[in-house]
Amino acid sequence: MNNKNLKWEVLGKLKNSKTKKLGNEDIVDILLENRGIKTKKQKEEFFNPTPPENISIKSLNIKEKELSKAIKRIKNAVVKGEDIVIYGDYDADGICSTAILWEELYYLTKNVKPYIPNRFDEGYGINAKSIEKLKIENEKLKIIITVDNGIVANDAVDKANELGIDVIITDHHQPGKKLPKAYSIVHTDKISGSGVAWIFSREIARELKIKNEKIKITNSLELAAIGTIADQLPLLSANRSFAKYGLEALNNTERPGLLALFEEAGLIDSQTRLRQKATARQVGTYEVNYIIAPRINAMGRMEHAIDSLRLLCTTSTKKAEELAYELGRVNKERQKVLEEVVSHTKEDAIIEKTKGVIFISHETYHEGVIGLAAAKLVEAFWRPAIVVSKGTELSKGSARSIPGISIIDLIRKLDQFTLGGGGHPMAAGFSLKTDMIEKFSAELERLSAPLLTDELLTKRLKIDLEIDFELVNTDLLKKIKAFEPFGIGNYEPVFLSSKVNIIDARLVGSDKNHLKLKIGKNAQIIDAIGFNLGKYFGDINSNKKYDVAFNIEENVWNGNTTMQLRVKDVREHI
Repeated sequence: MNNKNLKWEVLGKLKNSKTKKLGNEDIVDILLENRGIKTKKQKEEFFNPTPPENISIKSLNIKEKELSKAIKRIKNAVVKGEDIVIYGDYDADGICSTAILWEELYYLTKNVKPYIPNRFDEGYGINAKSIEKLKIENEKLKIIITVDNGIVANDAVDKANELGIDVIITDHHQPGKKLPKAYSIVHTDKISGSGVAWIFSREIARELKIKNEKIKITNSLELAAIGTIADQLPLLSANRSFAKYGLEALNNTERPGLLALFEEAGLIDSQTRLRQKATARQVGTYEVNYIIAPRINAMGRMEHAIDSLRLLCTTSTKKAEELAYELGRVNKERQKVLEEVVSHTKEDAIIEKTKGVIFISHETYHEGVIGLAAAKLVEAFWRPAIVVSKGTELSKGSARSIPGISIIDLIRKLDQFTLGGGGHPMAAGFSLKTDMIEKFSAELERLSAPLLTDELLTKRLKIDLEIDFELVNTDLLKKIKAFEPFGIGNYEPVFLSSKVNIIDARLVGSDKNHLKLKIGKNAQIIDAIGFNLGKYFGDINSNKKYDVAFNIEENVWNGNTTMQLRVKDVREHI
């Protein structure tokens, strides 16, 4: 039953545990300390995050001089009636960023248009050819504002300057060695692209004294939440603020597009949507990560992301229904294509031979899903992975990593082979000439193999604390819920109970791959569910003792609410 590839790591221990009985307040303190939250000020900020409207520019390390310069340029453009283009990106964060800033500026001037590049023709980020195309289509174009991209677009900005277009960059990605010669750069790596767009919009509203400022800005907070959560940022500090307050806005959204998307995804029914409220089911980080964001992302992965932007911004219920259906249809297609690519990659013998980063390329790999395929490989083998969609002359690569290995730094060490790219320590994308693939792969193996130690390649289940079942109660669950929203940097608390009995076990689910359990210790019995743990069923013996790692959650069924454990892993007690 023991999963040898998963190391349990218990982070917290109760001080003076021999003389002091563990209480819920002690548990809370240990959970906070495990998340790096130790001081009174840090604890206050964690449980009562500063609302986004009060987050200071200084705390985000955004240069106020650059921000002020950008706002003055926009104000001047509005007065003169100059044309503005907001240049976005085709992922959920980029689409939400575009919607946020476009809605704010459209409130000021009708001479503003959103632009989402085509992944297959234009690639990631603003580029010189796209700028030339935009200028040909609109001779009056004077300003391009990037959102969620642009910080490494040196050539593109040079082209814009040549054509008499001022570029204002708003981005959160890692800058390169040399910054673009933009009119202004509003940059921070502390929040998402949509978070930057929201803060920028807030400052535009304040500086230009837009009427109903608070109502206008708050109306896009749910979009900042989607972008922040979907972009897999640590949900602490300012990101926690955007997630927490943005989810509240998301659960009360009146956007026809989001409500139609919720209905298409089965999160609400038609009557709820018609009441223009999304309170029938709590929409949290799970729903954003696995239900909402994939649908928004699907268009950019398979076709063109402009319909995702239209969905977020439409005021028409009928149009919202049509677009939501289309996003759902394309998402199903995306799932099918991804399954085919992942199946093919896992059969590649190179995975077993590599000592460094997994690198796989093939001409059949759909460019729109290679990032997802790389993530699946990381999940399966716990090793950084790069998947390349191989073209005749040009190929596109997407990378995902594990903690301790900055994949963007590795790729930048190989820039003699690439034609550009960008990203984060955990995820990146790039392009290269097809005839450079073998050289890139060989050098990647040489550079990465020494970095991937056994320690890094051991997947860990972080367990907050060992507790007995007598402490699993509604009061503790209430305190755990105060830690929401959960995500990277603030994972859902995991507990360990040792020497328990599995009194009853049965397989559930359509594929019978989940475990439904009754677990007992010291005369206390608790219901539990273990998703994707059906493989353990044949090894369970009611006469043996087990150690169980679990989350504590509410189980709502037929109107009744009970507590249950969500089992992360089970091991026979030794």
